[in-house]
Amino acid sequence: MDQVNYGALDKAKGAFIRASKETLSFAQRFGFVPDEKLGASANVFALDLKPFIAESADKLYITLLPEGLGTADDARPEDLSPKELEEFWHNIGLKTMSCLTNDAASTGMQTILISLYLPSSNPEEVFSQEFLNGFLGGFVSGCKRVGCVWISGETPQLKGKICEGKLDIAGALFGIMPAGLDPIDGTRLAAGNQIVLIESSGPHENGFTALRKLATQLPQGYRTKLSNGQEYWQAINAPSNLYTPLVQNILAKGISVTSIENITGHGWQKLMRSQKPLRYVIEQMLPVPPVFDFVEKESGSSKKEMLEIFNYGAGCAIFVPDKEQADEVVKIAGSLKLNAIHAGRVEAAPNREVVIEPLSVHLSSESFVLARE
Repeated sequence: MDQVNYGALDKAKGAFIRASKETLSFAQRFGFVPDEKLGASANVFALDLKPFIAESADKLYITLLPEGLGTADDARPEDLSPKELEEFWHNIGLKTMSCLTNDAASTGMQTILISLYLPSSNPEEVFSQEFLNGFLGGFVSGCKRVGCVWISGETPQLKGKICEGKLDIAGALFGIMPAGLDPIDGTRLAAGNQIVLIESSGPHENGFTALRKLATQLPQGYRTKLSNGQEYWQAINAPSNLYTPLVQNILAKGISVTSIENITGHGWQKLMRSQKPLRYVIEQMLPVPPVFDFVEKESGSSKKEMLEIFNYGAGCAIFVPDKEQADEVVKIAGSLKLNAIHAGRVEAAPNREVVIEPLSVHLSSESFVLARE
């Protein structure tokens, strides 16, 4: 009979459970996970409420956030060596952590628990040793940086529903706001606020439909070299920056953050995600990673098109009330080895718009209907 390959699945599950146990101490300041319970049908986490009681907090703000990686794990050549495959999957592990936790960080949330959903048609192929070594190493290191426990997961074999040789990577997280603080929801965003841009490492997890299409047009496909010697697949697969530690350090310093935007899909249009009629004026830009210059040239895209699709070197925007606090955010980012700049300001305007002065580019809300209520 054609049935589920439990041999391959159980081998992978064993590796996942062993890897998840490496993360048990990463969120110990928030609670406790009994080690012997990992691998059970339902794992239990005990949240430490003493900090909230000490703050006389009458509310515990939490989030439950699902997210999927998309097609980033398909953007690679077919002839990767075992060593290159491990490198690739290691970075995909970090990208998976990024697509989940960076969205949570945009509201000030600290990710505490994280779960993975990894369905496939043929687990004996997709859960190769290179995948297990690379992906698990990257994901566990991401848990350590963020400070969360990988508490559960699911790896169903879905023949007839998932393409042969393919893997869908998704997950969910549980996060909390630090005791005594309200979530950052953009309601305090206003004219006069200052904009701090935090560097990206490359495309992160977004724009891969366009990046994969471009690979089909390049002379050596994913193996095409950039001017810095990197191959295209390596450049677009650079491990994503994780912004949770930065946000938590900023909040711990008492800085008044009015809004945070994770610059993902829709590129720099995300700066005007608030429905308020405001103009976001960018006076200075971070250095643009070489991969974006390469994509821009090879695809024949305009600066405006690049900014509407990609993060173009800025993975996160943090809004604060004044210049002094903007400078403090830049300083904190530097202490975490993240390049950041006080990039611009927020102005009153008839309609939502983003003006990038160094590139003479104007992004209008007419083509960007997404808005945060």
